[in-house]
Amino acid sequence: MPHIHELYDFVVSVFIVHNDKVLLVNHPKYNKWIPMGGHIELNEDTDSALFREIQEETGLDVEILSDKPKLKIDDTKFMYTPNFVDVHFANPPHKHIALIYFARSKNNKHIISNEHSDIHWLSASDFNKPEYGLTESIKFYCQEALDHARNFNL
Repeated sequence: MPHIHELYDFVVSVFIVHNDKVLLVNHPKYNKWIPMGGHIELNEDTDSALFREIQEETGLDVEILSDKPKLKIDDTKFMYTPNFVDVHFANPPHKHIALIYFARSKNNKHIISNEHSDIHWLSASDFNKPEYGLTESIKFYCQEALDHARNFNL
């Protein structure tokens, strides 16, 4: 999806964990290994964007590792709380306000989206390998996702 606003757009990003590995994609537009995700479209809320992006980019069945009230209230839809929020350059001067989520996949049988040139499950020992060129923020989120997946009980 093209940018909605000139300077900032809201996006969702999800670090998916399975068997102590994190799934990342190589995004040819940015020439970087990054998590799945994308723009929150004008007709959707954050949960809808999150699950749409996961399906479009991986086809995986996941559990979001976040809390939200389990109440059913007619006039309110409770949303998953992001694990982190950041702002980063997308195409300078354009920036993304990213809602960062962690998820646990029920299996490792993913698809590869036509948006990406490659997709890999990375273990912690892969985070510093030069062929992935992960930024410090991506390494941080990957490690946090692994730690969170080990300790989060749904």
